[in-house]
Amino acid sequence: MHAIVIREPGDADVLQWEDVPDPTPGPGEVLVEVAASAVNRADVLQRQGNYAPPPGASAYPGLEVSGRIAALGEGVSGWDVGDEVCALLAGGGYAEKVAVPAGQLLPVPDGVDLVEAAGLPEVACTVWSNVFMLANLRPSERFLVHGGGSGIGTMAIQLAHALGSRVACTVGSDAKAARCRELGADVAINYREDDFVEHGPFDVVLDNMGAKYLARNVRALATGGRLAIIGLQGGARAELDLGELLRKRGAVHATSLRARPLDEKAEIVRGVRERVWPLLESGRVRPIVDRTVPMAEAAHAHRLLEDGAHVGKILLTLEK
Repeated sequence: MHAIVIREPGDADVLQWEDVPDPTPGPGEVLVEVAASAVNRADVLQRQGNYAPPPGASAYPGLEVSGRIAALGEGVSGWDVGDEVCALLAGGGYAEKVAVPAGQLLPVPDGVDLVEAAGLPEVACTVWSNVFMLANLRPSERFLVHGGGSGIGTMAIQLAHALGSRVACTVGSDAKAARCRELGADVAINYREDDFVEHGPFDVVLDNMGAKYLARNVRALATGGRLAIIGLQGGARAELDLGELLRKRGAVHATSLRARPLDEKAEIVRGVRERVWPLLESGRVRPIVDRTVPMAEAAHAHRLLEDGAHVGKILLTLEK
């Protein structure tokens, strides 16, 4: 098969489409013939040498795919060869085939295109596990997501809105603000012109910036507020005002999805299938795709992601 290989860390041009050995599904795994994958910030960090795959994971980038089951490993039940699926991965999605633990498989939702489904697993699992399972966002509570135009942001806005919360987001342009309001954001804050703290307090904040936003995120929390940090685009080190956090009886959670144990990932996937998939099948939530790029041109897709002008997901497709 072919896969995108990173021979050495560097800029987007180090991503090369090469012949590699086919994967073989082990016990409890399925082999998926890939229709599409999606580009995530974690892929860029891996390409730059700053985010190694967890032990045992594929060395190829790609944290989610859609496609069809090509083979079943020993002990797998509930799935058949030919089923259309999408999957959460620890790596290996930028390839023509990938072996996936069966607990990380999801059926393609009714009414969703097979290619578009590639942009669902990572964002749906990240948002569900952090905003709802961990931070326990409840109906009528106020929710802020940073980077509203991103893949995570567009999913978080839609899910929180569909489940009855009041939603705010930060964006970098008026055009992105308009798109986010169309998706259900009650307030879209242009961070280049406005301070999100002034729009608080918020019961739950989902943050991808880390150190740069830590102090202001805590100031923006309501009493009993919960801050979930899922990225470090703004740095990894900052001072935390514990006095303010104590006065607010607030909580700060820092989490990652990629390196979690298989049983934890499977639990998240079950929750997503039970609670998020019906919203997709009813049309209340939908995959937001900015554009598709042939997988062999993954370098171009990475440049688009790093440029930051996109809204939603950038997908990598395989022409059959």
